[in-house]
Amino acid sequence: MTILTEHSRARGVIASPARTFYFHMALACMAVAFLGFAPTYWLPLARGSFSGAPVVHFHGFLFFTWTLYFVLQSWLAASGRTSWHRSLGIFGVSLATAMTIFGFLVAVEAMKRSAAMGQTDAGIAFAIVPLGGIAFFAAVFTLAIMQARHPETHKRLMLLAGISLLDAAVARWFLTFLAPPGPLGPPPVFVTIPPAFVAYLLLVVAIIYDRRTFGRVHPVYLYGGIALMAVKLLNWPISMTPAWHAIGGSILAMAQ
Repeated sequence: MTILTEHSRARGVIASPARTFYFHMALACMAVAFLGFAPTYWLPLARGSFSGAPVVHFHGFLFFTWTLYFVLQSWLAASGRTSWHRSLGIFGVSLATAMTIFGFLVAVEAMKRSAAMGQTDAGIAFAIVPLGGIAFFAAVFTLAIMQARHPETHKRLMLLAGISLLDAAVARWFLTFLAPPGPLGPPPVFVTIPPAFVAYLLLVVAIIYDRRTFGRVHPVYLYGGIALMAVKLLNWPISMTPAWHAIGGSILAMAQ
């Protein structure tokens, strides 16, 4: 009887749209990440034509592993396997920590490449994009871990963290089809805003789902979404300030 009851409960959990929604959103994040980097990383890598520092490859491995982990954890939660979900939490903490470290290192590597091309100022200006993005991800992920005992808040924070990483993937399509011909260098910071807002359409989907299902928008989406957009929009003016160039220049000097 106990086994039948547990089985029925598990089937009910799997069938719950409120549970499976986050699993489907995790799948969408994974698809966007993979397809976004396909033209500039995965396909050139498969053809053997991609050249990059080892730190770039490890960065890519970590970030794509994150999308797989996010899908797995969302599936475990949706299927009622909460004990497994909690057990794998420590792996997520380790993975997010490594992502933060290597996100910083790749941003520094990009500044070094820009300096070698004679575009030091442009490289420093653009560095605010990846550094601001990884800082936002780390902050939201930390909040998600702190709210692990509050599932409704936790899963929304995790989704917000996942969506915050997707602007780079979407930007690769803009880069592939809209970038002017010529040697690649650090683009102006303002061109990163449209791809980011395309990626943030997934957040709009989550907001609409909350509104239709629960009759209100959860504060995570309301305040977290505002913070996410503010970080992206403020990157542009801050990147042009002497203060940012002094900070970025100091980081670059220490790395060389």
